[in-house]
Amino acid sequence: MSTDLHSQAPLDSDALATRRLKLWIRMLGVTRQMENQLREFLRVDHDTTLPRFDVMAALHRWRDGLTMTELSRTLLISNGNATTVVNRLVKDGLVRRIHSDADRRRITVKLTPKGLSTFEAVAAEHRQMVDGLFGDLDQADLDAMRGVLRRLRDSLSSQPAPPPSDEA
Repeated sequence: MSTDLHSQAPLDSDALATRRLKLWIRMLGVTRQMENQLREFLRVDHDTTLPRFDVMAALHRWRDGLTMTELSRTLLISNGNATTVVNRLVKDGLVRRIHSDADRRRITVKLTPKGLSTFEAVAAEHRQMVDGLFGDLDQADLDAMRGVLRRLRDSLSSQPAPPPSDEA
């Protein structure tokens, strides 16, 4: 049985389940608060959106470009959402589409030189913003959080997927 570090008394499974639920709610709240601050920073300081930033970040990471399907999978978004964001980035001259010679339906998207320089400028400020959001945490805090989140991720990935829901 687990022990609460503050009281050193054993926790029953209901109390532990309640603490886990509260932690989940806290994690969601903190994540949403940070994401909202990042969205506002991108909107106000760079006249862009988080989805645009995310697409450009993926294309920056894969400099040779990604197919639309790869981009969707990488960002865990629908092909339709990826297409909408890419359309706007193409219109702004930040991304270009490259049609495959072998299959004209296969489209690779890639940052343009303008897109590359724009992304790198925004990314530098984004990094500073994220650093500020975590500014009250020291190295030990960061290491502890990374370790716990890594264990949780590994635990989740080793669990079987839940059965599909019957809900429509």
